[in-house]
Amino acid sequence: MFSLLFIPSLGIFAIRPNMITQNTIQQILDRLDIIDVVGDFVKLKKRGTNYIGNCPFHNEKTPSFTVSPTKEIYKCFGCGKSGNTISFVMEHEKYSYIDALKWLAKKYNIEVEETYVSDEQRQQYQTADSLYIINQFAQQFFASSLWDTEEGQDIALSYFKERGFREEIIKKFQLGYSPEKADAFAKEAIAKQYNADLLLKSGLVVNRNQQLLDNYRGRVIFPIHNTSGKITGFGARILKTNDRAPKYINTPENEIYIKSKILYGSYFARTAIDKADECLLVEGYTDVVSLHQAGIENVVASGGTSLTIDQLRLIRKYTNNLTIIYDGDGAGVKAAMRGLDMALEEGLNVKLVLIPDNEDPDSYVNKIGAAAFQDFVKAEKKDVILFQLEVALKDAGNDAAKKSGLVNRMAETISKINKAEDFTKQQDYIRQVSEILKIDEAGLTALVNQFIRDKLAAMEKRQAGVTEEERSENARKGEETEFHDATYNLLFKDDLQEREIARILLEHGLKSFDENRLVAEYIFDEMVEDSLMDNMEVLNMIKLFKEAYARDTSLPDKNFFIYNENTGVSTLAVSLLNFPYEESEHWRKTAAESTGYQQSLFTQSYEDFMRVMSKGNEESLQRFSKIDEDRTSEAVISAIKYLRLRKLKRMLSENQADMEKPHTEEELLILTSTHSYLKNEEVALTKEVGTVIYR
Repeated sequence: MFSLLFIPSLGIFAIRPNMITQNTIQQILDRLDIIDVVGDFVKLKKRGTNYIGNCPFHNEKTPSFTVSPTKEIYKCFGCGKSGNTISFVMEHEKYSYIDALKWLAKKYNIEVEETYVSDEQRQQYQTADSLYIINQFAQQFFASSLWDTEEGQDIALSYFKERGFREEIIKKFQLGYSPEKADAFAKEAIAKQYNADLLLKSGLVVNRNQQLLDNYRGRVIFPIHNTSGKITGFGARILKTNDRAPKYINTPENEIYIKSKILYGSYFARTAIDKADECLLVEGYTDVVSLHQAGIENVVASGGTSLTIDQLRLIRKYTNNLTIIYDGDGAGVKAAMRGLDMALEEGLNVKLVLIPDNEDPDSYVNKIGAAAFQDFVKAEKKDVILFQLEVALKDAGNDAAKKSGLVNRMAETISKINKAEDFTKQQDYIRQVSEILKIDEAGLTALVNQFIRDKLAAMEKRQAGVTEEERSENARKGEETEFHDATYNLLFKDDLQEREIARILLEHGLKSFDENRLVAEYIFDEMVEDSLMDNMEVLNMIKLFKEAYARDTSLPDKNFFIYNENTGVSTLAVSLLNFPYEESEHWRKTAAESTGYQQSLFTQSYEDFMRVMSKGNEESLQRFSKIDEDRTSEAVISAIKYLRLRKLKRMLSENQADMEKPHTEEELLILTSTHSYLKNEEVALTKEVGTVIYR
């Protein structure tokens, strides 16, 4: 059960546990400040008691991302994402729960205590940690070989300087050199007691005839960092001419190095990308280093491979504007086109710059200088969709079949643009492409829409295999979009009322209801039987609150649920505590007098609210008022009455069904009287809760 991990820097063996203790988690929760954490990634502006900003999870121009410091939750009214401080870090940084806690602990200088998990999980965590330690040791070895050995200075350092790299940029990117000797690194690592199997997994060594040999010998080394600065792997470039050897050798995929999720230079470029609101994408390691040296720091490299969805999402965490800078030859153009559709689907605004004269970004910036290079990029940006069309038209020539295929290909590409987020952009492309191809705009629109319909139909087919139970479970866990409109409220009115009771319990349960009872006590006293609650997750949350309250009357506050270890409970709590707004009484009365408009207490006009907020019009803002705490009693009583009304309706339904069966005259009279009594009670209670009954 116990395993030992050797820590070379300390020269000791140590037990390596892997799960964070509850004590550490509580320390983190006590220190959390959601504005402080979210503010590290989103520019927030105070608006009333909350803060707003542009959502980091989708492309938007009008702020719809709202953070509540009092409730410690966030909600985007555009894309629907919501959560607490920890889930924000997990979603934004793509961290696991444990990694998010460690990130927060580091931010607040909290020492992390860990305990044991399953053998399988422990092994996985330990392997990852060990690989990071090995990579750090390897980087130090390669750097020492570069700076402190005659071979490194004569061969590798002179190569870097010939490329124009200054010493400060070499040190910044932690570049190094692997000596020509077949086992220089392997011998050093084994002497330091690093595990042979892990050395093989790291790709730093290979096994040849039962002997460990260096994999990167005679090559210059480019360490590859993740977004937190840890070294996940290496790129090793050959220096000598060798037709049989690859120009570059990269780390094989393992627990910490997944090629599709890595962009070289992202750790050094994050701040610059955010500041410039643009990411420059190049192919090679040296392109990144040279541009950084020239003061152009918002640049990352794909490593010469096709862009992946994970890489695009990594870019989109910092900006929606992607400019691809590739060589101007045929291979460079093809490389630039790869991943285009995925970039459009992710909502990125993609431009293309092609470097002329058989140059690459590395050589070209050294040739013309930093200022001229930046001017060149600004002047030569091409719309990547229209450029694709231009290249394809030249290739098609007068071939009718090729032109027909081109029309379909362009329609499919345009259909990838997120229509919900940028309908105008999609329509503009349809207009421009139809003009260039000299085809009917309406016909191209129809073709684009057909591709969209086909995509939706394919999605529906994939979803058809999902059972109703699974779909219901997904909906309750917030994995489906909620539609805050009249149809949603008509279909799910009962569920909204049940959720309202749970929301009131979380927000106001420990506040006074009257002289003798808290809000929670009133709800527990007055709530009708559990069988009337259809939403089992809501019912379980109410029971969880009741059990916690019985143990400790001060325990079940909202954070008890927001940060509950049960993710289902946490997700439900966050969804219940989303920022409720209602239209002000003055506006509602005015509108009702002129249009007959009415709005239920539980109908929340999110879209109108965000529209008004974006205009910043004080008169318009008066249309809305935050639901005040002094309306808690009214909301509690209304919600309880609604449950009673539901009970009456069910009793009426059961009584009506009983009346349709054969009965004696006396029995029928009793049933009729019961029906009349229940109906009168229903009408009276309906008037109190404001629900209309159609007879």
